[in-house]
Amino acid sequence: MAVCMKKVLVLCTGNSCRSQMAEAYLKHFAAENVQVYSAGIQAHGLNLKAIQVMKEDGIDISNHTSNAIEEFSHIDFDIVITVCDHAKESCPYLPAKVMSMHYNFPDPAKAKGTDEEILNVFRDVRHQIKIFCKAFALQHLI
Repeated sequence: MAVCMKKVLVLCTGNSCRSQMAEAYLKHFAAENVQVYSAGIQAHGLNLKAIQVMKEDGIDISNHTSNAIEEFSHIDFDIVITVCDHAKESCPYLPAKVMSMHYNFPDPAKAKGTDEEILNVFRDVRHQIKIFCKAFALQHLI
């Protein structure tokens, strides 16, 4: 009997940091049970600091691409997770059958300070996203 995998979209403003991290962690925690995609209201390109801090946690996202939500309009998602308020407010209409979830993570790309201070903001947001994704995967995907 074929297993019906859930399709999850993680949506953010630019698909450069938060949604990329969440995509990677959801794949990590629920790999065989889910197809995970991430997109932005616009595609801003992958943030190099996001790549760096994910690599520090043993996850390589350097081959991810930054995508706009329109690129996935042909996919019937089961779950859409918005990871910033702007994405939630700008999210296109979702069919009633789609489970939607929202968590407003701080935008590490807006961090100011020295390189190390900025990296620490990225690490903090990464940690928040990791905790959220692990709990979400256990509750909804595994």
